[in-house]
Amino acid sequence: MLEINFHPFKNLETERLLLRRLAETDVAEILELRSNPETMKFIPRPIAKTKEEALAHFKMIDDKIENNEGINWAITLKGNPKLIGIIGHYRIQPENHRCEIGYMILPQYNGQGIVTEAIKVVLEYGFTDLQMHSIEAVIDPENKASERVLQKNGFVKEAHIIENELWDGKFWDTVIYSILKRNFKR
Repeated sequence: MLEINFHPFKNLETERLLLRRLAETDVAEILELRSNPETMKFIPRPIAKTKEEALAHFKMIDDKIENNEGINWAITLKGNPKLIGIIGHYRIQPENHRCEIGYMILPQYNGQGIVTEAIKVVLEYGFTDLQMHSIEAVIDPENKASERVLQKNGFVKEAHIIENELWDGKFWDTVIYSILKRNFKR
């Protein structure tokens, strides 16, 4: 079984991006992300309505890092510390050497290759630092932009589960994409 340890916290960099630890000072941007119906359209979770709810989301992320249960980074453009998205590893299964990657970005940054670029460095961290064997992404089948980003990063469709999650009075389908360490191209 893998030993998961996120301490000390490791910032990640790409050509354009700095992925850093979220801070309490990011609460306004977390609220902007989590309260935006466009951003939350494919995420069956409550929409944040208050700064307190955004702060609770930050604390949940921070607690998971402290307890080595999950890790998230604030996506920022180099030279500008403002959070424009969040990306990380969730549902870590040390016994299976597998975890889930998840991400979201403010709509005004869509279509600029930012998520694609961030995923590459987060996959590198997952396969190299965490020693994962496989990493999955769980998406809504209607989220074609996320599907394209995953395919660009070498993920393959693993499953389409029909109406497996009930959220807000509606049954949602789930599509699982994954990538194996041996298929990851740096």
